[in-house]
Amino acid sequence: MTYEFCKVEREGPLTIVTLQRPEVMNALHSPAHFELDGVFNDFANDPEQWVAIVTGAGDRAFSAGNDLKWQAAGGRRDWPESGFAGLTLRTQLDKPLIAAVNGIAMGGGFEIALACDLIVAAEGAIFALPEPRVGLAALAGGLHRLPRAIGLKRAMGMILTGRRVGAQEGKELGFVNEVVPAAELMPAARRLAAQILELSPMSIRASKQTVLRGLDEPSLEAAMKNQAAYPAVVAMRASKDVVEGPLAFSEKRPPRWSGS
Repeated sequence: MTYEFCKVEREGPLTIVTLQRPEVMNALHSPAHFELDGVFNDFANDPEQWVAIVTGAGDRAFSAGNDLKWQAAGGRRDWPESGFAGLTLRTQLDKPLIAAVNGIAMGGGFEIALACDLIVAAEGAIFALPEPRVGLAALAGGLHRLPRAIGLKRAMGMILTGRRVGAQEGKELGFVNEVVPAAELMPAARRLAAQILELSPMSIRASKQTVLRGLDEPSLEAAMKNQAAYPAVVAMRASKDVVEGPLAFSEKRPPRWSGS
């Protein structure tokens, strides 16, 4: 399928989504949000796709966020129920997402990265939530995900100043997992995806869902009590993978995961 505002590649069970508006630093407008909603719907619903990498076209920007010129020219500013880039409100997605941040990740661009489970950043990547500079606020998840990722005071230091943070500082703050030279960005993201793909996709989905739902439970005790009823945990326990794992271990061979 051909897309107008992004490129989608599939390498076995890995999906790679490239934001493709380099002429505006991969800033996104309403048509792009709805197109990406369809892309991530397809990824979520495809049993053969287990992990996704999200990156930006070109070497300048991952995404500059909201397309302010489009908005200033009178273009509509809306997005689907799944949120900015079809992603930031997609809270039920239990497949892992990796952001490969190749340059500027500003505003909504940073919020896309924060909506991913892991962030690999090129050495020259820049992160910020500068919305107050243009009379807006980071309401596509940044004001909630960043404090959860790095703690209240550190997050407020970025949010209330709109300051730019480089990749290495982002790693030190705790929202970047790995910093690599620009030429090694996609190999590093693929390597991380490959490590995930060695594991049972049913176990990975159960783990992700349990972590995220557990954070919303009122206590550790409640989280541990309720986790057995989480849908991905129920699915894991009923899956072929829960048999294949111990069998492969006993036969001293690599497991053949079915993802079901």
